[in-house]
Amino acid sequence: MEPGGDDSVRFGQGRAAQALPMRLLLLPLLLGRGLRVVAAASSSGAAAEDSSAMEELATEKEAEESHRQDSVSLLTFILLLTLTILTIWLFKHRRVRFLHETGLAMIYGLIVGVILRYGTPATSGHDKSLSCTQEDRAFSTLLVNVSGKFFEYTLKGEISPGKINSVEQNDMLRKVTFDPEVFFNILLPPIIFHAGYSLKKRHFFRNLGSILAYAFLGTAVSCFIIGNLMYGVVKLMKMVGQLTDKFYYTDCLFFGAIISATDPVTVLAIFNELHADVDLYALLFGESVLNDAVAIVLSSSIVAYQPAGLNTHAFDAAAFFKSVGIFLGIFSGSFTMGAVTGVVTALVTKFTKLHCFPLLETALFFLMSWSTFLLAEACGFTGVVAVLFCGITQAHYTYNNLSVESRSRTKQLFEVLHFLAENFIFSYMGLALFTFQKHVFSPIFIIGAFVAIFLGRAAHIYPLSFFLNLGRRHKIGWNFQHMMMFSGLRGAMAFALAIRDTASYARQMMFTTTLLIVFFTVWIVGGGTTPMLSWLNIRVGVDPDQDPPPNNDSFQVLQGDGPDSTGGNRTKQESAWLFRLWYSFDHNYLKPILTHSGPPLTNTLPAWCGLLARCLTSPQVYDNQEPLREEDSDFILTEGDLTLTYGDSTVTANGSSGSHTASMSLEGSRRTKSSSEEVLERDLGMGDQKVSSRGTRLVFPLEDNA
Repeated sequence: MEPGGDDSVRFGQGRAAQALPMRLLLLPLLLGRGLRVVAAASSSGAAAEDSSAMEELATEKEAEESHRQDSVSLLTFILLLTLTILTIWLFKHRRVRFLHETGLAMIYGLIVGVILRYGTPATSGHDKSLSCTQEDRAFSTLLVNVSGKFFEYTLKGEISPGKINSVEQNDMLRKVTFDPEVFFNILLPPIIFHAGYSLKKRHFFRNLGSILAYAFLGTAVSCFIIGNLMYGVVKLMKMVGQLTDKFYYTDCLFFGAIISATDPVTVLAIFNELHADVDLYALLFGESVLNDAVAIVLSSSIVAYQPAGLNTHAFDAAAFFKSVGIFLGIFSGSFTMGAVTGVVTALVTKFTKLHCFPLLETALFFLMSWSTFLLAEACGFTGVVAVLFCGITQAHYTYNNLSVESRSRTKQLFEVLHFLAENFIFSYMGLALFTFQKHVFSPIFIIGAFVAIFLGRAAHIYPLSFFLNLGRRHKIGWNFQHMMMFSGLRGAMAFALAIRDTASYARQMMFTTTLLIVFFTVWIVGGGTTPMLSWLNIRVGVDPDQDPPPNNDSFQVLQGDGPDSTGGNRTKQESAWLFRLWYSFDHNYLKPILTHSGPPLTNTLPAWCGLLARCLTSPQVYDNQEPLREEDSDFILTEGDLTLTYGDSTVTANGSSGSHTASMSLEGSRRTKSSSEEVLERDLGMGDQKVSSRGTRLVFPLEDNA
């Protein structure tokens, strides 16, 4: 037992003894494995750090490359503008008029677009597409988890299934394709503001009735005619199998609205250079300025058209009248916002001493004017309308309060910005023909659009001119009507409205067609302006301040609008009463409140408003012996606007035709009535009614020429 017990113990001890050496033998192996695991973990961490460093380095290089491409794209446009300016100088030096600067900018843009499209290799590729079948809509921002790292992606737009493999893979072409908001928020404001700020008020207001008719009624007529004709073209495309996606009636009306925005910049530049007839210039310029505003509000109203029921594109009377209300609300709200901003700027410049610091004054004027556009857009109105009427208000009121330096600076600043922005847009048009990746070329739609805009312009000009001539003393002749028909160019506004939304198939087709229409009208129609002027026998070399030959009918204030009476004995009081009423109110009340000019409010306001009148009247008004006179301020009553028949002689304000000469003397509002004025008023049957100009009475001292 004992030996057996010893053996078991030994066995036990032996097994223990054997186990111990085995553990000792396995220890180095286990330690080696542990060391290899630790070493593997350490090497994995180092590899991750190296990978992260490589990713950061690649990101930095990518950002640097992107910055370089941004610089190259901007440099490309600057070189385009530089080349355009040098070519313009050459054309002006050689007196070449068959091609305007905007046409040049488009040609250079086309050349650069061809080079970028076919002369630069693809610099990047696309990874495989990821499917998100669980989502039923697109997101503007997307966060993607890639191996624990989150990356942000932004929405660029929808791509049709057939064009997935043809997505642009050239980073440079992507860089020169601008966000449409750049055009609306940066390039359009100076163009539109300059149109209002440099407005020739005298000729504009003298033809205001006709301008409003062409701009509002004409644009609406053109929009609906083009829209209905294009709807027929779309139906034809569907019949012949050329329509590959949806194209609704509201899309056709939207196209009619945007393509009705005329921009006869080429024609007007030639008119200005040749000094063409001032009334024709005023009609074309005034129509184009207001026409842009009407077109953008009209397009917004069409987009807002939402009928009740399942068919959102059927006609609904309630939705139609709602759209009309939206049109009126947006236009009136935008007009009010622009005018109020101009009034606020006028008050700030009047009651502060900013004129002592011209740089600050100019900077404030610039910022207040530009902010009008952004403020209107932020409030849901239309910035184009707001900034246009802000420019008109600034020119009429704020301009009077500016120092001499600031007047010159603001005029030149917005003129330069207008020139650069406009030529930039036309350069981009040429570029976009080859760099834009969503073009939809449809020959039937393009040809139909050209026919539709021709018929729409004809229905716009000729019938309205006929009805306007029934009430105009100076008729719009056939040569003027033909020239206005010919001058219906499309330009920056139509392009900006078309490129603003290119998400759907219909909008892409509209954009491509609009681009081609702009090319044709700028090159062909703009180039034919000078021969057309000669063929239509429209007078050129006219002094801008010269008026048409006066009629011998009767006493007349405005030579533009105003119906003839059957008996031909129309008097001043019956002619243009609305404008005279506004002008009297403006000169006697608004000008003294908002500027340093006009009669003192203590003389025009009731006695019980004496304290308010003294607070609002500028001290300069009392110091000035003569009212401040700004450019084009005499747009209601000027030399040449008065024609009197007195006895056997015709008395005019700018000369004599008979035995007497009438000379005007603009005096203060407190001047007493002369005997010669009383004689004229008594003989003309005017009684106690006064002849007003700039808020003062006219005195007609009659001198004997014998």
